Amino acid sequence: MSFRVVRSSKFRHVYGQPLKREQCYDNIRVSKSSWDSTFCAVNPKFLAIIVESAGGGAFIVLPHNKVGRIAADHPLVGGHKGPVLDIAWCPHNDNVIASGSEDCVVKVWQIPDGGLSRTLTDPVVDLVFHQRRVGLVVWHPTALNVLLTAGSDNQVVIWNVGTGEILVHIDSHPDIVYSACFNWDGSKLVTTCKDKKIRVYDPRSGEIDSEALCHEGTKATRAIFLRHGLIFTTGFNRSSERQYSLRAPDALSEPIVMVELDTSNGVMFPLYDPDTNLVFLCGKGDSVIRYFEITPEPPFVHYINTFQTSDPQRGIGIMPKRGCDVTTCEIAKFYRLNNSGLCQVISMTVPRKSDLFQEDLYPDTLSDEAGQTAEDWIGGQDAEPILCSLKDRVSIVQGGYVSQSKSLTVTKKANILDKGKKSGPTNNNLAINASNNNNSTSGGGGGAVTGVSEKDLRDITDEIRKLKAIIVKHENRIRALEAALKSQDDDETDTTLNKKSQVSDVTGASTTAASESTADAAGEDHHNNVKAEEV
Repeated sequence: MSFRVVRSSKFRHVYGQPLKREQCYDNIRVSKSSWDSTFCAVNPKFLAIIVESAGGGAFIVLPHNKVGRIAADHPLVGGHKGPVLDIAWCPHNDNVIASGSEDCVVKVWQIPDGGLSRTLTDPVVDLVFHQRRVGLVVWHPTALNVLLTAGSDNQVVIWNVGTGEILVHIDSHPDIVYSACFNWDGSKLVTTCKDKKIRVYDPRSGEIDSEALCHEGTKATRAIFLRHGLIFTTGFNRSSERQYSLRAPDALSEPIVMVELDTSNGVMFPLYDPDTNLVFLCGKGDSVIRYFEITPEPPFVHYINTFQTSDPQRGIGIMPKRGCDVTTCEIAKFYRLNNSGLCQVISMTVPRKSDLFQEDLYPDTLSDEAGQTAEDWIGGQDAEPILCSLKDRVSIVQGGYVSQSKSLTVTKKANILDKGKKSGPTNNNLAINASNNNNSTSGGGGGAVTGVSEKDLRDITDEIRKLKAIIVKHENRIRALEAALKSQDDDETDTTLNKKSQVSDVTGASTTAASESTADAAGEDHHNNVKAEEV
Protein backbone atom coordinates (compact mmCIF):
# COMPACT_ATOMS: atom_id res chain seq x y z
CA MET A 1 0.00 0.00 0.00
CA SER A 2 1.49 3.30 -1.10
CA PHE A 3 0.64 6.71 0.25
CA ARG A 4 1.89 10.24 -0.20
CA VAL A 5 3.36 12.12 2.73
CA VAL A 6 2.31 15.77 2.86
CA ARG A 7 5.13 18.13 3.74
CA SER A 8 4.67 19.73 7.14
CA SER A 9 4.76 23.51 7.08
CA LYS A 10 2.90 26.21 8.97
CA PHE A 11 2.79 28.26 5.75
CA ARG A 12 1.01 25.71 3.57
CA HIS A 13 -2.16 27.76 3.99
CA VAL A 14 -1.36 31.40 3.31
CA TYR A 15 -4.22 33.44 1.90
CA GLY A 16 -4.20 36.86 0.31
CA GLN A 17 -7.09 39.22 0.97
CA PRO A 18 -7.36 42.61 -0.77
CA LEU A 19 -8.67 45.45 1.36
CA LYS A 20 -11.78 47.38 0.40
CA ARG A 21 -11.32 50.22 -2.06
CA GLU A 22 -11.99 52.86 0.58
CA GLN A 23 -9.08 51.40 2.61
CA CYS A 24 -6.70 51.73 -0.36
CA TYR A 25 -5.17 54.73 -2.13
CA ASP A 26 -6.77 56.03 -5.32
CA ASN A 27 -6.18 58.73 -7.96
CA ILE A 28 -2.37 58.34 -8.02
CA ARG A 29 -0.55 59.28 -11.22
CA VAL A 30 1.86 56.35 -11.26
CA SER A 31 5.07 56.91 -13.21
CA LYS A 32 5.01 55.77 -16.84
CA SER A 33 8.77 55.27 -16.99
CA SER A 34 9.97 52.13 -18.75
CA TRP A 35 12.69 51.57 -16.14
CA ASP A 36 12.44 48.21 -14.38
CA SER A 37 11.68 49.38 -10.86
CA THR A 38 9.00 48.63 -8.29
CA PHE A 39 8.01 52.37 -8.21
CA CYS A 40 6.88 51.84 -4.62
CA ALA A 41 8.50 51.78 -1.17
CA VAL A 42 6.75 51.33 2.14
CA ASN A 43 7.64 51.29 5.84
CA PRO A 44 5.55 51.27 9.05
CA LYS A 45 5.00 55.05 8.82
CA PHE A 46 4.72 56.01 5.17
CA LEU A 47 3.92 54.86 1.66
CA ALA A 48 6.05 56.36 -1.14
CA ILE A 49 5.13 56.08 -4.84
CA ILE A 50 6.96 57.47 -7.87
CA VAL A 51 4.50 59.62 -9.85
CA GLU A 52 4.34 61.51 -13.12
CA SER A 53 5.38 65.13 -12.68
CA ALA A 54 5.84 68.03 -15.06
CA GLY A 55 9.12 69.92 -14.98
CA GLY A 56 11.22 67.24 -13.33
CA GLY A 57 10.80 64.11 -11.23
CA ALA A 58 8.78 63.60 -8.06
CA PHE A 59 7.29 61.01 -5.76
CA ILE A 60 4.41 61.18 -3.33
CA VAL A 61 4.65 60.28 0.37
CA LEU A 62 1.46 59.31 2.19
CA PRO A 63 0.89 58.42 5.85
CA HIS A 64 -0.89 55.09 6.16
CA ASN A 65 -4.03 56.69 7.58
CA LYS A 66 -4.51 58.93 4.51
CA VAL A 67 -6.55 56.42 2.52
CA GLY A 68 -9.15 56.99 -0.16
CA ARG A 69 -8.95 59.37 -3.10
CA ILE A 70 -5.79 61.46 -3.11
CA ALA A 71 -6.15 65.10 -4.17
CA ALA A 72 -4.55 66.01 -7.48
CA ASP A 73 -2.62 68.85 -5.81
CA HIS A 74 -1.29 66.76 -2.93
CA PRO A 75 2.23 67.86 -1.88
CA LEU A 76 5.09 65.94 -3.49
CA VAL A 77 8.78 65.41 -2.95
CA GLY A 78 9.96 67.17 -6.08
CA GLY A 79 13.57 68.32 -6.06
CA HIS A 80 14.86 66.25 -9.00
CA LYS A 81 15.32 67.75 -12.47
CA GLY A 82 14.58 64.43 -14.20
CA PRO A 83 12.18 61.51 -13.66
CA VAL A 84 12.72 59.55 -10.44
CA LEU A 85 13.69 55.93 -11.14
CA ASP A 86 14.08 54.29 -7.73
CA ILE A 87 13.31 55.04 -4.07
CA ALA A 88 14.19 53.24 -0.83
CA TRP A 89 13.36 53.91 2.83
CA CYS A 90 16.19 53.83 5.34
CA PRO A 91 15.82 50.67 7.49
CA HIS A 92 17.11 52.51 10.56
CA ASN A 93 15.07 55.70 10.34
CA ASP A 94 11.47 55.60 9.16
CA ASN A 95 11.55 59.31 8.26
CA VAL A 96 14.49 59.11 5.82
CA ILE A 97 14.17 58.11 2.16
CA ALA A 98 16.67 58.07 -0.73
CA SER A 99 15.83 58.61 -4.40
CA GLY A 100 17.75 58.17 -7.65
CA SER A 101 16.87 59.99 -10.85
CA GLU A 102 17.68 60.56 -14.49
CA ASP A 103 19.38 63.82 -13.49
CA CYS A 104 22.34 61.70 -12.26
CA VAL A 105 21.88 62.85 -8.64
CA VAL A 106 20.94 60.84 -5.55
CA LYS A 107 19.02 62.80 -2.93
CA VAL A 108 18.25 61.89 0.67
CA TRP A 109 15.10 63.39 2.20
CA GLN A 110 13.78 63.87 5.72
CA ILE A 111 9.98 63.37 5.90
CA PRO A 112 8.26 64.92 8.93
CA ASP A 113 5.91 62.85 11.06
CA GLY A 114 2.37 63.18 9.76
CA GLY A 115 3.45 63.62 6.14
CA LEU A 116 3.99 66.68 3.97
CA SER A 117 1.98 69.89 4.21
CA ARG A 118 3.65 71.43 1.14
CA THR A 119 5.87 70.25 -1.70
CA LEU A 120 9.35 69.35 -0.44
CA THR A 121 12.22 70.54 -2.64
CA ASP A 122 15.15 70.77 -0.21
CA PRO A 123 16.89 67.42 0.46
CA VAL A 124 19.04 66.72 3.49
CA VAL A 125 21.99 65.88 1.28
CA ASP A 126 22.83 65.55 -2.43
CA LEU A 127 25.11 62.70 -3.52
CA VAL A 128 26.75 63.71 -6.78
CA PHE A 129 29.08 61.34 -8.64
CA HIS A 130 27.30 59.42 -11.39
CA GLN A 131 27.59 60.68 -14.96
CA ARG A 132 24.40 59.02 -16.19
CA ARG A 133 20.97 58.23 -14.72
CA VAL A 134 20.84 56.52 -11.33
CA GLY A 135 18.40 53.61 -11.36
CA LEU A 136 19.25 51.71 -8.17
CA VAL A 137 19.45 52.74 -4.50
CA VAL A 138 19.95 50.14 -1.73
CA TRP A 139 20.54 50.73 2.00
CA HIS A 140 22.97 48.66 4.05
CA PRO A 141 21.11 46.31 6.42
CA THR A 142 23.22 46.87 9.56
CA ALA A 143 25.48 49.93 9.14
CA LEU A 144 23.97 53.33 9.85
CA ASN A 145 23.73 55.75 6.90
CA VAL A 146 25.47 53.48 4.36
CA LEU A 147 23.82 53.68 0.93
CA LEU A 148 24.63 51.90 -2.33
CA THR A 149 23.84 53.53 -5.67
CA ALA A 150 24.24 52.23 -9.22
CA GLY A 151 23.75 54.03 -12.51
CA SER A 152 23.75 53.59 -16.25
CA ASP A 153 27.40 54.63 -16.24
CA ASN A 154 28.11 51.05 -14.96
CA GLN A 155 29.45 52.44 -11.67
CA VAL A 156 28.52 51.19 -8.20
CA VAL A 157 29.17 53.60 -5.32
CA ILE A 158 28.77 53.04 -1.59
CA TRP A 159 28.27 56.28 0.36
CA ASN A 160 28.38 57.47 3.93
CA VAL A 161 25.20 59.52 3.75
CA GLY A 162 25.89 61.20 7.09
CA THR A 163 28.95 62.98 5.69
CA GLY A 164 28.30 62.77 1.94
CA GLU A 165 31.55 60.87 1.38
CA ILE A 166 32.23 57.98 -0.99
CA LEU A 167 33.35 54.90 0.95
CA VAL A 168 33.76 52.41 -1.91
CA HIS A 169 33.76 52.77 -5.69
CA ILE A 170 33.24 49.62 -7.80
CA ASP A 171 33.85 50.01 -11.55
CA SER A 172 34.29 46.40 -12.66
CA HIS A 173 30.87 46.04 -14.34
CA PRO A 174 31.06 46.15 -18.16
CA ASP A 175 27.39 47.11 -18.55
CA ILE A 176 24.31 48.39 -16.69
CA VAL A 177 23.78 46.96 -13.19
CA TYR A 178 20.28 45.50 -12.89
CA SER A 179 20.18 44.71 -9.18
CA ALA A 180 22.27 44.71 -6.01
CA CYS A 181 21.66 43.17 -2.60
CA PHE A 182 23.65 42.85 0.64
CA ASN A 183 23.65 39.63 2.62
CA TRP A 184 22.25 39.27 6.14
CA ASP A 185 25.06 41.12 7.94
CA GLY A 186 26.18 43.28 5.02
CA SER A 187 29.59 41.62 4.58
CA LYS A 188 28.89 40.46 0.99
CA LEU A 189 27.25 42.04 -2.03
CA VAL A 190 25.60 40.30 -5.00
CA THR A 191 24.90 42.09 -8.30
CA THR A 192 23.39 41.18 -11.65
CA CYS A 193 24.44 42.91 -14.85
CA LYS A 194 23.30 43.31 -18.44
CA ASP A 195 26.19 41.07 -19.52
CA LYS A 196 24.11 38.14 -18.08
CA LYS A 197 26.54 37.52 -15.21
CA ILE A 198 26.01 37.38 -11.47
CA ARG A 199 28.85 38.57 -9.22
CA VAL A 200 29.57 38.34 -5.51
CA TYR A 201 31.73 41.16 -4.11
CA ASP A 202 33.53 42.09 -0.95
CA PRO A 203 31.77 45.47 -0.62
CA ARG A 204 34.58 47.09 1.39
CA SER A 205 37.36 46.41 -1.10
CA GLY A 206 35.28 46.13 -4.29
CA GLU A 207 37.00 42.84 -5.20
CA ILE A 208 35.06 40.08 -6.96
CA ASP A 209 34.83 36.87 -4.91
CA SER A 210 33.06 34.86 -7.62
CA GLU A 211 31.10 35.32 -10.83
CA ALA A 212 29.12 33.14 -13.22
CA LEU A 213 26.45 33.19 -15.90
CA CYS A 214 23.14 34.00 -14.23
CA HIS A 215 20.40 33.41 -16.83
CA GLU A 216 20.89 32.96 -20.55
CA GLY A 217 18.16 35.41 -21.60
CA THR A 218 18.92 39.00 -22.51
CA LYS A 219 16.21 40.59 -20.36
CA ALA A 220 16.71 41.97 -16.88
CA THR A 221 17.66 39.65 -14.01
CA ARG A 222 17.35 40.02 -10.24
CA ALA A 223 19.27 38.44 -7.37
CA ILE A 224 18.81 38.57 -3.59
CA PHE A 225 20.71 37.10 -0.64
CA LEU A 226 18.66 34.82 1.61
CA ARG A 227 19.13 34.88 5.36
CA HIS A 228 21.27 31.73 5.55
CA GLY A 229 23.63 32.68 2.75
CA LEU A 230 22.07 31.24 -0.42
CA ILE A 231 21.24 33.40 -3.44
CA PHE A 232 17.85 33.46 -5.16
CA THR A 233 17.69 34.78 -8.74
CA THR A 234 15.03 35.47 -11.37
CA GLY A 235 15.53 35.90 -15.11
CA PHE A 236 14.88 34.47 -18.56
CA ASN A 237 16.25 31.62 -20.65
CA ARG A 238 17.11 31.77 -24.35
CA SER A 239 13.46 31.13 -25.27
CA SER A 240 12.37 34.14 -23.14
CA GLU A 241 10.75 31.87 -20.58
CA ARG A 242 10.81 33.23 -17.07
CA GLN A 243 12.73 31.15 -14.54
CA TYR A 244 14.13 31.27 -11.03
CA SER A 245 17.17 29.63 -9.49
CA LEU A 246 18.78 28.97 -6.12
CA ARG A 247 22.58 29.09 -5.85
CA ALA A 248 25.38 28.90 -3.34
CA PRO A 249 27.82 31.86 -3.33
CA ASP A 250 30.87 29.59 -3.68
CA ALA A 251 29.32 27.66 -6.61
CA LEU A 252 27.45 30.24 -8.66
CA SER A 253 27.90 28.37 -11.93
CA GLU A 254 26.07 25.27 -10.57
CA PRO A 255 22.51 26.21 -9.57
CA ILE A 256 20.95 24.10 -6.84
CA VAL A 257 17.54 24.65 -8.41
CA MET A 258 16.56 26.05 -11.84
CA VAL A 259 12.85 26.10 -12.68
CA GLU A 260 10.90 27.57 -15.64
CA LEU A 261 7.66 29.36 -14.77
CA ASP A 262 5.93 30.83 -17.84
CA THR A 263 6.54 32.85 -20.99
CA SER A 264 5.49 36.31 -19.84
CA ASN A 265 7.63 39.32 -20.73
CA GLY A 266 7.51 41.15 -17.38
CA VAL A 267 10.55 41.24 -15.12
CA MET A 268 10.01 39.33 -11.87
CA PHE A 269 10.86 41.05 -8.60
CA PRO A 270 11.68 38.65 -5.73
CA LEU A 271 10.44 40.05 -2.40
CA TYR A 272 11.87 38.17 0.58
CA ASP A 273 10.69 37.71 4.17
CA PRO A 274 13.70 36.53 6.25
CA ASP A 275 11.54 35.63 9.27
CA THR A 276 9.49 33.00 7.44
CA ASN A 277 11.87 32.21 4.54
CA LEU A 278 9.11 33.02 2.06
CA VAL A 279 9.90 34.46 -1.38
CA PHE A 280 7.14 36.31 -3.24
CA LEU A 281 7.54 36.62 -7.02
CA CYS A 282 5.80 39.68 -8.43
CA GLY A 283 6.09 40.21 -12.17
CA LYS A 284 5.67 43.57 -13.84
CA GLY A 285 2.43 43.47 -15.80
CA ASP A 286 1.28 40.31 -14.02
CA SER A 287 -2.00 39.94 -12.20
CA VAL A 288 -0.68 37.24 -9.85
CA ILE A 289 1.70 36.97 -6.89
CA ARG A 290 3.39 33.58 -6.48
CA TYR A 291 4.98 32.65 -3.20
CA PHE A 292 7.46 29.93 -2.31
CA GLU A 293 9.04 28.59 0.89
CA ILE A 294 12.80 27.99 1.02
CA THR A 295 13.83 24.95 3.11
CA PRO A 296 17.12 23.08 3.71
CA GLU A 297 15.78 19.81 2.27
CA PRO A 298 15.11 18.99 -1.41
CA PRO A 299 13.57 20.34 -3.53
CA PHE A 300 14.61 23.42 -1.46
CA VAL A 301 12.12 25.77 -3.15
CA HIS A 302 8.53 24.72 -2.39
CA TYR A 303 5.65 26.29 -4.28
CA ILE A 304 2.85 27.28 -1.88
CA ASN A 305 0.14 29.19 -3.70
CA THR A 306 -0.75 32.02 -6.08
CA PHE A 307 -2.71 35.15 -5.28
CA GLN A 308 -4.84 36.17 -8.29
CA THR A 309 -6.19 39.62 -9.10
CA SER A 310 -8.05 41.05 -12.07
CA ASP A 311 -5.77 44.02 -12.85
CA PRO A 312 -2.12 43.89 -13.95
CA GLN A 313 0.34 45.49 -11.57
CA ARG A 314 2.51 48.46 -12.50
CA GLY A 315 4.64 48.27 -9.37
CA ILE A 316 4.64 46.75 -5.90
CA GLY A 317 6.02 47.29 -2.42
CA ILE A 318 6.19 45.07 0.67
CA MET A 319 5.73 46.23 4.25
CA PRO A 320 8.48 45.34 6.74
CA LYS A 321 7.38 42.88 9.40
CA ARG A 322 7.26 45.71 11.98
CA GLY A 323 4.25 47.10 10.10
CA CYS A 324 2.18 43.90 9.94
CA ASP A 325 -0.91 43.34 12.09
CA VAL A 326 -0.12 40.43 14.40
CA THR A 327 -3.68 40.33 15.78
CA THR A 328 -4.93 38.92 12.45
CA CYS A 329 -1.87 36.66 11.89
CA GLU A 330 -0.73 38.84 9.01
CA ILE A 331 2.69 37.71 7.79
CA ALA A 332 3.02 40.06 4.80
CA LYS A 333 1.34 43.14 3.36
CA PHE A 334 1.69 44.26 -0.26
CA TYR A 335 0.93 47.56 -1.97
CA ARG A 336 0.11 46.95 -5.65
CA LEU A 337 0.10 49.82 -8.13
CA ASN A 338 -2.41 49.47 -10.97
CA ASN A 339 -2.45 51.37 -14.25
CA SER A 340 -5.75 52.94 -13.23
CA GLY A 341 -4.06 54.89 -10.41
CA LEU A 342 -5.20 52.59 -7.60
CA CYS A 343 -2.75 51.41 -4.95
CA GLN A 344 -4.32 48.18 -3.74
CA VAL A 345 -3.43 46.85 -0.29
CA ILE A 346 -3.22 43.06 0.00
CA SER A 347 -2.90 41.28 3.34
CA MET A 348 -1.32 37.80 3.48
CA THR A 349 -2.52 35.89 6.53
CA VAL A 350 -2.18 32.45 8.10
CA PRO A 351 -5.56 31.49 9.61
CA ARG A 352 -5.43 30.65 13.32
CA LYS A 353 -8.28 30.02 15.73
CA SER A 354 -6.55 31.57 18.73
CA ASP A 355 -6.45 35.33 19.25
CA LEU A 356 -3.21 35.12 21.23
CA PHE A 357 0.18 36.18 19.93
CA GLN A 358 1.53 33.43 17.65
CA GLU A 359 5.17 32.86 18.61
CA ASP A 360 5.86 30.49 15.68
CA LEU A 361 4.62 32.99 13.07
CA TYR A 362 6.44 35.97 14.55
CA PRO A 363 10.01 35.25 15.63
CA ASP A 364 12.19 38.23 16.50
CA THR A 365 12.32 40.47 13.46
CA LEU A 366 14.51 43.30 12.16
CA SER A 367 14.31 46.43 14.31
CA ASP A 368 14.92 50.02 13.29
CA GLU A 369 18.19 50.20 15.22
CA ALA A 370 21.52 50.05 13.40
CA GLY A 371 23.99 47.35 14.42
CA GLN A 372 27.07 49.53 13.80
CA THR A 373 28.24 52.85 12.43
CA ALA A 374 29.49 53.48 8.92
CA GLU A 375 33.01 53.99 10.26
CA ASP A 376 32.96 50.61 12.04
CA TRP A 377 31.72 48.85 8.93
CA ILE A 378 34.24 50.33 6.53
CA GLY A 379 36.90 49.60 9.14
CA GLY A 380 36.26 45.87 8.71
CA GLN A 381 33.78 45.06 11.47
CA ASP A 382 30.69 42.91 10.84
CA ALA A 383 27.59 43.05 13.00
CA GLU A 384 24.41 41.04 13.02
CA PRO A 385 21.19 43.03 12.56
CA ILE A 386 19.51 44.04 15.80
CA LEU A 387 16.25 42.13 16.27
CA CYS A 388 13.15 43.03 18.26
CA SER A 389 10.08 41.15 19.45
CA LEU A 390 6.73 42.15 18.02
CA LYS A 391 5.14 41.12 21.29
CA ASP A 392 7.11 43.36 23.62
CA ARG A 393 8.01 46.50 21.64
CA VAL A 394 4.90 47.41 19.67
CA SER A 395 2.06 49.91 19.65
CA ILE A 396 -1.07 49.72 17.53
CA VAL A 397 -1.23 52.24 14.71
CA GLN A 398 -4.00 51.91 12.11
CA GLY A 399 -4.31 48.16 12.61
CA GLY A 400 -0.57 47.62 12.19
CA TYR A 401 2.32 47.33 14.58
CA VAL A 402 5.23 49.75 14.55
CA SER A 403 8.01 50.62 16.95
CA GLN A 404 7.48 53.32 19.54
CA SER A 405 7.47 56.85 18.16
CA LYS A 406 10.62 58.93 18.56
CA SER A 407 10.95 62.59 19.42
CA LEU A 408 12.80 64.96 17.13
CA THR A 409 15.91 66.82 18.26
CA VAL A 410 17.91 69.49 16.46
CA THR A 411 21.65 69.21 16.96
CA LYS A 412 24.94 70.12 15.33
CA LYS A 413 26.77 67.02 14.21
CA ALA A 414 29.10 65.91 11.47
CA ASN A 415 26.78 63.00 10.77
CA ILE A 416 23.63 64.71 9.60
CA LEU A 417 21.43 61.62 9.83
CA ASP A 418 22.94 60.08 12.96
CA LYS A 419 20.39 59.20 15.64
CA GLY A 420 23.02 58.42 18.29
CA LYS A 421 24.33 60.67 21.03
CA LYS A 422 28.04 59.89 21.07
CA SER A 423 29.54 62.11 18.34
CA GLY A 424 30.19 65.76 19.13
CA PRO A 425 29.84 68.75 16.83
CA THR A 426 32.62 68.97 14.28
CA ASN A 427 30.97 71.34 11.81
CA ASN A 428 28.03 73.69 11.59
CA ASN A 429 25.61 71.41 9.74
CA LEU A 430 22.14 71.38 11.24
CA ALA A 431 20.11 68.19 11.03
CA ILE A 432 16.92 66.80 12.45
CA ASN A 433 17.61 63.46 14.12
CA ALA A 434 15.33 60.93 15.74
CA SER A 435 16.17 60.01 19.33
CA ASN A 436 14.53 57.84 21.95
CA ASN A 437 15.17 60.49 24.62
CA ASN A 438 12.51 63.10 25.20
CA ASN A 439 14.87 65.32 27.20
CA SER A 440 17.67 67.49 25.87
CA THR A 441 21.15 65.99 25.86
CA SER A 442 24.60 67.31 25.14
CA GLY A 443 26.87 66.36 22.22
CA GLY A 444 30.22 64.76 23.00
CA GLY A 445 32.06 67.92 21.93
CA GLY A 446 30.12 70.22 24.26
CA GLY A 447 27.40 71.58 21.95
CA ALA A 448 24.05 72.04 23.66
CA VAL A 449 21.09 70.17 22.26
CA THR A 450 17.66 71.75 22.39
CA GLY A 451 14.54 69.58 22.44
CA VAL A 452 11.78 70.77 20.12
CA SER A 453 8.34 69.21 20.30
CA GLU A 454 6.09 68.58 17.33
CA LYS A 455 3.67 71.24 18.61
CA ASP A 456 6.45 73.83 18.66
CA LEU A 457 7.42 72.87 15.11
CA ARG A 458 3.82 73.23 13.96
CA ASP A 459 3.54 76.64 15.69
CA ILE A 460 6.76 77.81 14.06
CA THR A 461 5.52 76.57 10.68
CA ASP A 462 2.21 78.43 11.15
CA GLU A 463 4.04 81.63 12.11
CA ILE A 464 6.28 81.36 9.06
CA ARG A 465 3.22 80.79 6.86
CA LYS A 466 1.52 83.89 8.36
CA LEU A 467 4.65 85.99 7.87
CA LYS A 468 4.88 84.87 4.26
CA ALA A 469 1.22 85.86 3.74
CA ILE A 470 1.88 89.30 5.28
CA ILE A 471 4.94 89.79 3.07
CA VAL A 472 2.91 88.89 -0.02
CA LYS A 473 0.19 91.40 0.98
CA HIS A 474 2.77 94.14 1.55
CA GLU A 475 4.40 93.37 -1.80
CA ASN A 476 1.04 93.69 -3.56
CA ARG A 477 0.31 96.95 -1.71
CA ILE A 478 3.72 98.37 -2.62
CA ARG A 479 3.22 97.44 -6.27
CA ALA A 480 -0.21 99.15 -6.29
CA LEU A 481 1.22 102.33 -4.69
CA GLU A 482 4.11 102.37 -7.15
CA ALA A 483 1.68 102.00 -10.05
CA ALA A 484 -0.50 104.85 -8.71
CA LEU A 485 2.54 107.09 -8.18
CA LYS A 486 3.79 106.38 -11.66
CA SER A 487 0.34 107.20 -13.11
CA GLN A 488 0.27 110.48 -11.13
CA ASP A 489 3.75 111.42 -12.39
CA ASP A 490 2.66 110.71 -15.97
CA ASP A 491 -0.38 112.98 -15.56
CA GLU A 492 1.74 115.80 -14.11
CA THR A 493 4.21 115.47 -16.97
CA ASP A 494 1.39 115.73 -19.54
CA THR A 495 0.00 118.85 -17.82
CA THR A 496 3.40 120.56 -17.84
CA LEU A 497 3.88 119.80 -21.51
CA ASN A 498 0.44 121.25 -22.34
CA LYS A 499 1.21 124.46 -20.45
CA LYS A 500 4.55 124.83 -22.22
CA SER A 501 2.79 124.32 -25.56
CA GLN A 502 0.23 127.06 -24.77
CA VAL A 503 2.94 129.54 -23.71
CA SER A 504 4.83 128.78 -26.89
CA ASP A 505 1.72 129.44 -28.99
CA VAL A 506 1.09 132.80 -27.27
CA THR A 507 4.71 133.87 -27.66
CA GLY A 508 4.72 132.92 -31.33
CA ALA A 509 1.53 134.93 -31.99
CA SER A 510 2.94 138.03 -30.26
CA THR A 511 6.15 137.85 -32.22
CA THR A 512 4.23 137.60 -35.49
CA ALA A 513 2.06 140.63 -34.67
CA ALA A 514 5.09 142.74 -33.70
CA SER A 515 6.90 141.86 -36.92
CA GLU A 516 3.81 142.74 -38.96
CA SER A 517 3.45 146.16 -37.25
CA THR A 518 7.12 146.89 -37.75
CA ALA A 519 6.83 146.11 -41.44
CA ASP A 520 3.79 148.39 -41.79
CA ALA A 521 5.61 151.23 -40.05
CA ALA A 522 8.62 150.84 -42.31
CA GLY A 523 6.42 150.90 -45.41
CA GLU A 524 4.68 154.05 -44.28
CA ASP A 525 8.00 155.85 -43.64
CA HIS A 526 9.24 154.87 -47.08
CA HIS A 527 6.05 156.31 -48.66
CA ASN A 528 6.46 159.60 -46.81
CA ASN A 529 10.07 159.91 -47.91
CA VAL A 530 9.11 159.44 -51.55
CA LYS A 531 6.50 162.19 -51.33
CA ALA A 532 8.97 164.56 -49.72
CA GLU A 533 11.45 164.01 -52.53
CA GLU A 534 8.78 164.72 -55.15
CA VAL A 535 7.89 168.05 -53.46
